Amino acid sequence: MRAMVYRGPYRVRVEEKDIPAVEHPNDAIVRVTRAAICGSDLHLYHGMMPDTRVGMTFGHEFIGEVHQVGSSVENVRPGDRVMVPFNIFCGTCYFCARGLYSNCHNVNPNATAVGGIYGYSHTCGGYDGGQAEYVRVPFADVGPGLIPDWMDDDDAVLLTDALPTGYFGAQLGDIVEGDVVVVYGAGPVGLFAARSAWFMGAGRVIVVDHLDYRLQKARDFAHAEAISFTEHADIVRHIKHLTDGLGADVVIDAVGAEADGNFLQHVTAAKLKLQGGSPVALNWAIDTVRKGGTVSVVGAYGPLFSAVKFGDAMNKGLTLRMNQCPVKRQWPRLFEHIRNGHFKPSDVITHRIPLEHISEGYHLFSSKLDNCIKPIVVPSAA
Repeated sequence: MRAMVYRGPYRVRVEEKDIPAVEHPNDAIVRVTRAAICGSDLHLYHGMMPDTRVGMTFGHEFIGEVHQVGSSVENVRPGDRVMVPFNIFCGTCYFCARGLYSNCHNVNPNATAVGGIYGYSHTCGGYDGGQAEYVRVPFADVGPGLIPDWMDDDDAVLLTDALPTGYFGAQLGDIVEGDVVVVYGAGPVGLFAARSAWFMGAGRVIVVDHLDYRLQKARDFAHAEAISFTEHADIVRHIKHLTDGLGADVVIDAVGAEADGNFLQHVTAAKLKLQGGSPVALNWAIDTVRKGGTVSVVGAYGPLFSAVKFGDAMNKGLTLRMNQCPVKRQWPRLFEHIRNGHFKPSDVITHRIPLEHISEGYHLFSSKLDNCIKPIVVPSAA
C-alpha cells in the first residue's frame, strides 16, 4: 500500500509499506477513504513531540471501509463504513469504565498520562495512523462506529477528532446561560468550540487569532466576534475592556503547543524544544478569564515542562479543566445536532489533497498558505 512516512522534522513523503495484518483477534483492517491533517499533526511535523520515530505514518483522523476482521470481532464486518475515534481504548479498564477513553490504561506503555492515539509518536503508543491506504484498528468492537447512512464522508471524518474536541472544549467550560466565552485559536477545533458554545447557552462568544482568513471564518461559521491579537498592544487588557473590566466567564484554549504572540516563548518551545509547548495562549487564558472563572484546555501540549502562570490561576480561584477528548462519548449528541441541521461539519474543509501529494499538503497547512483551514487527504485506493 501507499502511506505517508515521517523522515524527520519538516520531511514527510509517500512510500510503499506492507498492508497491515491482523495481529490480534480483536483487530480490524480498515481501507481508508478519507483522512485529515490536524493541527496536532503539525507538532509532529515540526519535531516537537518526543519519540516521533522515522518511518511512522501519521494520521489520527480517518474513516473507511472494513477490509478484514479478527476472529473475535462481532460489531463490525467487512464492507461496513466506519468512523474511527482518534483514541485507541480497550473499553474495560478502570478509566474506560468511567468514559475516560482517552486515558485508557491498557493500550500505551506510557499510559501514566495519555492512552493510545493513532499516528502520534511512541509517546502515545507507537500506532501507525490513517494517512495511508489501509490501517490496523485494535479493539475493533469498542472503537469504530458505523457511519449513519444519511451522513456523508466529509462530515464523518470530522467526527473522529476536530468536531468532538471542539464540542468537548465547550463542555469542559461548564457554560451557563448568558456566559461570555472567549476562544483562543480559530483553527477547526476553535471554530467548533465557538459554535458549540452557543448550543450551551453562551450569551457572547469572542474568538482570538491573528490570521484574517481564520477570523473571517469565525464570523461566518461560528457567528462569533473575531479579534486579531496583532491589532492590540495587550490582548488581555483589550478583552478585559470588552467585559466591563471583569474578564470572560469561560476561556477555551484551542491553540496548544505552537502558539504565537510571544517571541521568546515561541522560540524556546517551537525552535529550541526547551518546553512542552509555548504557553502563550494558556497564559492569556488564565489572565483573560474572570476571577472564579473556568479555563478549558483542548489544545495539545507535549509532556515536557511549560512556563504556565499557575500561581495566578490559584490566586484567581480558577477552575482548570482539560483532557484529550473521549471522542465516542460525544457522538450521540453530535449526530443529533448534524441531523437536525444545526451545522454541517464539512463547512470548515478548505482543501482536498491526494495522498500522493501529502508532502505539499503538510507544507500548505504548516505555512498557512492559500487560506488553508482544514485539509482532507484522499487515498488513491478511495
